[in-house]
Amino acid sequence: MMEQRTVVKVRIMGDEYTLRTEASPEHTRAVAEHVDRTIRSILSGGTSMETQKAAILAALQITDELFRERASLEGVTGDMKQLASDIRPLLPPAKRGDDLGTA
Repeated sequence: MMEQRTVVKVRIMGDEYTLRTEASPEHTRAVAEHVDRTIRSILSGGTSMETQKAAILAALQITDELFRERASLEGVTGDMKQLASDIRPLLPPAKRGDDLGTA
């Protein structure tokens, strides 16, 4: 079942945007605030640049954050799988799982 879309108004760099989203209004506002803060941070860096260029740099920075978090999550997931594999032989056969009970 598809979630209901809501309309949320946000402000980024003084401009208002009306967004239709399946996310909660609170989440959508938090995302917009993060984008606004990131753009403003880049613009306050002392170098004079157009807002559009700052927005592109902000998009790159935010995407870099996303990729780093994904890589970190993949590492944690791999560690958990390895730990489960290490612990499985120590469990009684009935607790090892149907498909892994012969390990």
